Amino acid sequence: GLFVTDYFTRTPRKLSPFRSFASIELFHFHIPEDTVIAVWNLITFKEQGGTFGDQCPDRSITVYFRSGAPSVINPLHTHFPRDTAVPGSFALTLTWTLPNRTTGVFNVTSPLPGDWFLAAHLPKDEGKISVKGLYEECQYLFQPQLIVQRLVSIAVLYPGHVTEQSMAPHNRSCLYKVFVPSYTSRVLVEVLRCRGAEGCPLWLRVRAKAPPLHNSTTLDCREHSPCQLAQDLPFWQHWYYVLVEKHPGVPGTISFQVTVQLTDCSRPSLARPPFLPSSASMNMPHSFGAAGGLALGDSPPSTSPNDTKYPVPIPVTSHARDQCWPVRPTLRNELDTFSVHFYIFFGPNVSVPPDRPAVFVINLLPVLDSGGVLNLELRLNVSSLCGENVTVFGCLNHEVPLTSSDNTSVTCETESLAGFLLSVNATASLSRLRIPYPQTGSWYLSLRSLCATEHGFEPCTNVTAEVYLRAYLSPCINDCGIYGQCKLLRTNNYLYAACECKAGWNGWGCTDNAEAFSYGFQLLSTLLLCLSNVMFVPPVAIAVRSHYLLEAAVYIFTMFFSTFYHACDQPGIVVFCIMEYDVLQFCDFLGSLMSVWVTVIAMARLQPIVKQASVLYLLGAMLLSMALQMDRHGLWNLLGPSLFALGIMAVAWTARTIRRRHCYPPTWKRWAFYLCPGALIAAAAVLLYAFVETEENYFYIHSIWHLLIAGSVGFLLPPRAKPSRRLGPLPRRKGCGYQLCVNEQEELGLVDPAVASINSICTS
Repeated sequence: GLFVTDYFTRTPRKLSPFRSFASIELFHFHIPEDTVIAVWNLITFKEQGGTFGDQCPDRSITVYFRSGAPSVINPLHTHFPRDTAVPGSFALTLTWTLPNRTTGVFNVTSPLPGDWFLAAHLPKDEGKISVKGLYEECQYLFQPQLIVQRLVSIAVLYPGHVTEQSMAPHNRSCLYKVFVPSYTSRVLVEVLRCRGAEGCPLWLRVRAKAPPLHNSTTLDCREHSPCQLAQDLPFWQHWYYVLVEKHPGVPGTISFQVTVQLTDCSRPSLARPPFLPSSASMNMPHSFGAAGGLALGDSPPSTSPNDTKYPVPIPVTSHARDQCWPVRPTLRNELDTFSVHFYIFFGPNVSVPPDRPAVFVINLLPVLDSGGVLNLELRLNVSSLCGENVTVFGCLNHEVPLTSSDNTSVTCETESLAGFLLSVNATASLSRLRIPYPQTGSWYLSLRSLCATEHGFEPCTNVTAEVYLRAYLSPCINDCGIYGQCKLLRTNNYLYAACECKAGWNGWGCTDNAEAFSYGFQLLSTLLLCLSNVMFVPPVAIAVRSHYLLEAAVYIFTMFFSTFYHACDQPGIVVFCIMEYDVLQFCDFLGSLMSVWVTVIAMARLQPIVKQASVLYLLGAMLLSMALQMDRHGLWNLLGPSLFALGIMAVAWTARTIRRRHCYPPTWKRWAFYLCPGALIAAAAVLLYAFVETEENYFYIHSIWHLLIAGSVGFLLPPRAKPSRRLGPLPRRKGCGYQLCVNEQEELGLVDPAVASINSICTS
């Protein structure tokens, strides 16, 4: 056959350590129909500072694959919320083969068509809080590439018609497909008139949505006569693929006929009409393949009188009436992104008769609805049971309704179908089901009422149960509770939602409290972070006593907003916000940097040198506001103004040193008891903030940071400046007199300078 190869790639993305699903990188692919093989090439490489990160440690990378919707992953083995169904996915761990690069390959034979999702992440780290820009971090970049190979012009089988095929000696198999419309209860594939070898050495395989595999439903035509393969309860609105495969070692050409019969359960007394229907009448896609048979590795056969198709009789199955019931639609009401309610006509109370099930359909839109949570709630009206021991069972299945014919053991699964079971009775009148990241398409809910007896469940008589049914789509499970935040995330054009937990809570809905912080711990951490700002009271008092009123105002501003910012920034329930979080954060950061700025400018003592030194305070406020608006967590955006202030202080001190011809400040007491201790305390605070602080020790390390910074300000703030003054000349006495000359007083760096000394005596 003719194969076409398609190639898809995605932009490399930086991977993050796993904390929640909000920290993973999600990639979206689309696999076309008739794909026989899909190969994912998984490329991972390291970077550090714009170059290859050969020195970066090897960290394992986990990749998850799932068809139809993103994977519901749980690498930390946390507990899921109650009534939550966890769909399965496939995981792959990549190991490093080169110092800075590794490549993995993941093959899928005959993959399901449609949307495929890849999720990748790094292992969970120790939670260290790194300062942005302090050093070059190791980055792990991940880039998936997809190569698909698909068949074109696959032969289409029409129900009720025969397709003749000859399989040449060099061909091993022939592939066909047939479209199954809605309300089809059975698909029957049959191989007729097998000639060319003894015993019809053929395998017959059938699979939905994609070409069959070795483990698909299989029948050996050599052991079964007639060679018929039936599929009960097939998927509606999908292609079914039929593979006729020759046994190995069979020589010569084998000719046979293939026919497909579909049972229409909406008309149990009739089968699909034996004439060639149009695409519209069968609700089939208009893009069909070739009309004749196609052998893999061979070209489509030419049309000839021997290929004429003719109708065959279609037997009517007796079980069709039991498998098909009227399906009630639901009304879709979109409120917001992933906020959709499905209303039932003449609902929400639903009557479940005793003789037949009530079937409803919930349609989820492709791509748009797979990033949320499908919620289902059943509530039984006990008063409607009339004292009978009635149990209402609900089966939720994807793409085909399922009603169990066995009364003793009610399940929602068959050999080829798997569903979700709900049940309500007089004792447990409420049942819920949550499906995170559901597959899109049609979901069918079948409700059935049975009465419990000594021999199991039996159909009820003259009891119609009433059930309240609620179905809706939400972004997260219970909005992530009080210890989580539901985040709306985007990868390219695909939207999905995930919970980000706090205060030690984990899990898909932030309901796992194995590592949760207690209320006392949350209260203690909040009090430590808030009350540690009281350490700014001594610097305020020193500033007021030394007549540094502007500096005192800045320290009060910092103390106020740092206290209430940390009261609002807590991850638990001990939270108090007087303003919006963003406003409090900006004011806290601005106050902290302004405290450093005004302290350093005050230490520079610029008033005798620069007449308008107050301009620098205003300049610092403007520069720091600009830097915070650009990047509040960037190191150099915040460190630049501080270094600029230190440069001004260094220039001022150097000018004084040159003019006085000795070091400034001149006294060793100022250096030993104030400047050196203050500088050491400030350096210790910076080291704790940059290298020691983690998420686990944040509440007490950051409190120590508050204490040290406020304490260093108390040491570094200079004493009160003495005003410049000159003593006037003494009144001259008669005769010989003296004039006392006092130079301008320059601050000697003493906390409490003594009375001005006499520097010189001038004789008149």
